[in-house]
Amino acid sequence: MHRNTGYDREASILAERWQRVFADADAIVSPSASCVVTLRETLGDEIPLYELTEFLTDRLGVEDVGAHYPRRVAYHPTCHSIRVLGVGDRATRLLRAVRGLDLVKIPREQECCGFGGTFAVKNPAVSEAMGSDKLAAVESTGAEVITALDDSCLMHLGGMLDRRRSPTQTVHIAEILGTIEGAEGP
Repeated sequence: MHRNTGYDREASILAERWQRVFADADAIVSPSASCVVTLRETLGDEIPLYELTEFLTDRLGVEDVGAHYPRRVAYHPTCHSIRVLGVGDRATRLLRAVRGLDLVKIPREQECCGFGGTFAVKNPAVSEAMGSDKLAAVESTGAEVITALDDSCLMHLGGMLDRRRSPTQTVHIAEILGTIEGAEGP
């Protein structure tokens, strides 16, 4: 949030503290593409920080985590994950390996959902319109669940879904990958 609003000095102080806290870690895994981007931009690429799908596919060489999630799922590639972090198809490779999961492609999938850090606060009408467009695209697929690599986007879309009283749910990819057959949840 600090970087998004122009408080680079404060963001650097927090990032340097974060780096001290995790200094002894061999690897740091974050379930947030936007957080990884912010920390890498602030501290550099040499820190052992990975977005979850990067860690699983690149560091561990895993694409099938043994998950079972019998739902129709739409994957929303978030702006930070595709445009800045460059996760490519890592998330979809992991999702395709989930047993029972029916992965559907969102029309115009690379369009922003409208959250964009502080964008939603500064431009609520535009944010709402962008989110509505994204949800219309998702709804056209018949997906029961929208997943992504950023909770902020899921929070934005989930709030809109709640206000619409839509049965579609938002679920972070980590929860899907952590669900096994016979479990009610992750």
